Amino acid sequence: MTCPSNDVASFCFPFLIAAFTASDPFFLSPFQIHQIISYTMASKLFQPLQIGKAKLSNRLAMAPLTRFRADDDHVQLPFVKDYYSQRACVPGTLLITEATPISARAGGYNNVPGIYTDAQIKAWKEIVDSVHAKGGVIYMQLWALGRAADPTVLKNDGYDFCSSSDIPMSDNSPKPRPLTEEEIQIFIKDYANAAKNAVEGAGFDGVEIHGANGYLIDQFTQDVCNKRTDKWGGSIQNRTRFALEVTKAVVDAVGADKTGIRLSPWSPFQSMKMDDPVPTFTHLINGLKEQKLAYLHLVESRIQGNADVESTEKIDFAIEAWGKTSPILVAGGFRADSARRAADEEYTDKDIVIVFGRYFISNPDLVYRIKENIPLADYDRDTFYAAKSEKGYTDYPFSEKFQKEAKL
Repeated sequence: MTCPSNDVASFCFPFLIAAFTASDPFFLSPFQIHQIISYTMASKLFQPLQIGKAKLSNRLAMAPLTRFRADDDHVQLPFVKDYYSQRACVPGTLLITEATPISARAGGYNNVPGIYTDAQIKAWKEIVDSVHAKGGVIYMQLWALGRAADPTVLKNDGYDFCSSSDIPMSDNSPKPRPLTEEEIQIFIKDYANAAKNAVEGAGFDGVEIHGANGYLIDQFTQDVCNKRTDKWGGSIQNRTRFALEVTKAVVDAVGADKTGIRLSPWSPFQSMKMDDPVPTFTHLINGLKEQKLAYLHLVESRIQGNADVESTEKIDFAIEAWGKTSPILVAGGFRADSARRAADEEYTDKDIVIVFGRYFISNPDLVYRIKENIPLADYDRDTFYAAKSEKGYTDYPFSEKFQKEAKL
């Protein structure tokens, strides 16, 4: 059996021969082999691509999605393994985990998973192994909440409510305490330790630094929140210093080829959005380019948290600034048709991966459905954040055609 063309042969071959878990090789089924070969012959969405050291069979990825399915000690519940392995049903698909606090001081939500205790790492390793057993690729998103945290949760864990400055998220929100120099250095070390725990401890293929959506890194980057007058605030160079120092620490810990970062230059989510983000984010992206990351992940302006909004601002400036350094992931409320247009018409000269969030919740076989032109199932927004519940989590069905071909 041969690959459909020479330009993808080097990518197809590893999938046709074997995929690997953290330690042991296994052989793919005939159905999985058929998927990989047929997908490379369709839209650019289904052409292979390399992300760092990981080889993808397609250019569709699952977005990081907070779901609150961890226990009270921030350990993933057993059924979370099923959730991720279901969505790895097409081998060579990239999954990015829900945002995961790098340490207890970086948290501030109940029932979100962590990556800083042995029990948390063990639970994640079982999930990673299940994804690798399907031939999937999985990155962990590293998270620190800052002023977006619940102060009560932090207080119960023995930590202060902190941010880059003392600017509250809204008029009705509590005022955070600015982080000290010593605390900033502790957070940077926490990111590096969490990256090691994810890659070396749990076996993740890589990590994604959460620098978007108004969380701690974004709170340093944007002047609507950062009012510091020391080396971490004021000028563009100072405000982007935290993001760049965190990234360097993570790269030093696990390697540039296992590190990505997510940014949202235009998002007003959680009271963010500068008057003109272009100079700041262009400078930041230029600094990130020097670190030769596995990818850059951008959130389009029409996404605000888990909702779509009307917006005409473009991320083109960020895409052009990154150039062809490495692949670019784009999240933007895509549907099947708009994803195809983005890959085949809008970004033809770029290695773009289209990221799906909410529709990956309700369509565990989303990659297969888009390839086969099967309509996407609707999602139930009421179950997005149903803590500890399997409802709306592992109970969305695969398409009938997929079930028949995969003999589920």
